[in-house]
Amino acid sequence: MSRSQCYNKVILRSVSCDLKITKSEEAQLEPACTLVEKPCDVDLIAAHPDRTTKICVDFDNTREAYKSKDTLELLRSLLVFRLCAFDFLVDRNKEASRVRKILGQTLFEKLMKMTFYGQFVAGEDQDAIKPLIAKNKAFGVGSVLDYSVEEDLTQEEAEKKEMDSCVSEAEKESHGIDHREKKYKAHRQFGDRRGGVISARTYFYADETKCDSHMETFIKCIKASAGSSVDGFSAIKMTALGRPQFLLQFSEVLVKWRRFFNLLAAQQGKDGMAVLEQKLEFEQLQVPSKISQDIENWFTGEKLGSSGTIDLLDWNSLINDRTKISNLLVVPNVETGHLEPLLSRFTDEEERQMKRMLQRMDVLAKHAVENGVRLMVDAEQTYFQPAISRLTLEMQRIFNKQKPIIFNTYQCYLKEAYDNLSVDVELSRRESWCFGAKLVRGAYMHQERQRAAEIGYEDPINPDYESTNRMYHRCLEYILEEINHNRKASVMVASHNEDTVKFTLEKMNEMGLSPTENNVCFGQLLGMCDQISFPLGQAGFPVYKYVPYGPVNEVIPYLCRRAQENRGIMKGSQRERSLLYNELKRRLCEGQLFYKSAC
Repeated sequence: MSRSQCYNKVILRSVSCDLKITKSEEAQLEPACTLVEKPCDVDLIAAHPDRTTKICVDFDNTREAYKSKDTLELLRSLLVFRLCAFDFLVDRNKEASRVRKILGQTLFEKLMKMTFYGQFVAGEDQDAIKPLIAKNKAFGVGSVLDYSVEEDLTQEEAEKKEMDSCVSEAEKESHGIDHREKKYKAHRQFGDRRGGVISARTYFYADETKCDSHMETFIKCIKASAGSSVDGFSAIKMTALGRPQFLLQFSEVLVKWRRFFNLLAAQQGKDGMAVLEQKLEFEQLQVPSKISQDIENWFTGEKLGSSGTIDLLDWNSLINDRTKISNLLVVPNVETGHLEPLLSRFTDEEERQMKRMLQRMDVLAKHAVENGVRLMVDAEQTYFQPAISRLTLEMQRIFNKQKPIIFNTYQCYLKEAYDNLSVDVELSRRESWCFGAKLVRGAYMHQERQRAAEIGYEDPINPDYESTNRMYHRCLEYILEEINHNRKASVMVASHNEDTVKFTLEKMNEMGLSPTENNVCFGQLLGMCDQISFPLGQAGFPVYKYVPYGPVNEVIPYLCRRAQENRGIMKGSQRERSLLYNELKRRLCEGQLFYKSAC
């Protein structure tokens, strides 16, 4: 048995998911619907590489962009976007409960369905959302279902839940005297992880029963996604599936091991090289004797081969091959020369909680495979993300053998986004599994920057929007090149940025990547940027809307975030409103004011 297989057994067999993507931060057609083809703005290679097809992807053609929308829907969009531009409405939208008391439940729900709820939410349950999903599908747009019910906690309640779930028994007993790093410890002033976040849902740990409930909700979304579109997606968040304490601890371990590798690389004069070009000469390793013995035991002749060198992917195997989950949480101590546990002890209950999180991940992955649905693991805060990415990688190694089922999310506002992406792609090449990625700009910028400044560690975010833009396009081009050379990889371009979408189309044209191959798809939120989604879908590109659903009263937190996000969009750009106005004028002039879509 190989070391990777052994680790897979430990991690997943042993136990049996921002689109903040605006400038302010970030096909199958039903027979009844016609697809109008015009001379193409973008040349794309069809299924036969020796033939070029002209496909129209015109983001200014309002007739095509809004042909799925009734005139009343256009008017609602204009009203909602206009309301989002008023600070006094957006800033007070968390007082919705007060408005509900004044209007009464029935009138309040009608008002919400005529405005914000109707714009951004598909319906109250899986049956109510079927007509919208069917209509979008008829116009070439698939769905990523998202049950958007959130706890309406006060800040104090959120902080208490976070501190209770992120502090281990050993930490409580140590009274703050330990060798944990500040970044990977819970801090009450940032305990409410919703602060400064307007495009991502936040889960707070309550107990294991609640995590089981979240898992069942995700399973329902997976099953519903299977019936909504071919090769559909479903998104999950790891903080919904278990106690976040484990994610904090495992993230710290991963970061310290990588830092140790960088230290050894610097000793050999390789600190300025690209991450995958850093190859440590095994015979020249200057490692404390105790740690060195462990390394020698792990790096066998099979691992070293004839080169006698170790790269970062080899190095990562140092934390494999453990029997107990808590035994993963060891770090090298250069001063003492020993491998030491991150904490003095783990209780049996903490060990069980860690395993339950991994069990739930395994169950969801298996349901995704059984239902033919691709599972996207959403990115979260940087102090959780190393563990989230590593565990997602382990699921990919198991479930992405034949095609990409598990997708990892890469936040391109992070300084290390390209390094992380390139390392993961290289691992997929070496082990011959199918790489899957969703690219976003990122959802936690303001919170991350403030936390780094106040607690005292390096800001993980790129310095400005333009550098984030360059990082996004660099990562995207890297994946497209991988797809071009190896059709086993896939990417979702999760962006509302029209320039990024055009950049993708241009690169696909240059590389001869056809939309019918389904290796490159696009994603936007329901109710936003229809002028991007629907032209892409009608031109034959795989494109998906995130489709939130849930009872009116229980999706208010989600609607609050959509209103805040759209305030940034509407103040930064008038483009979408301008296109909506143009389409209304066109319908008025052509006698189509009472237009209703054919599907």
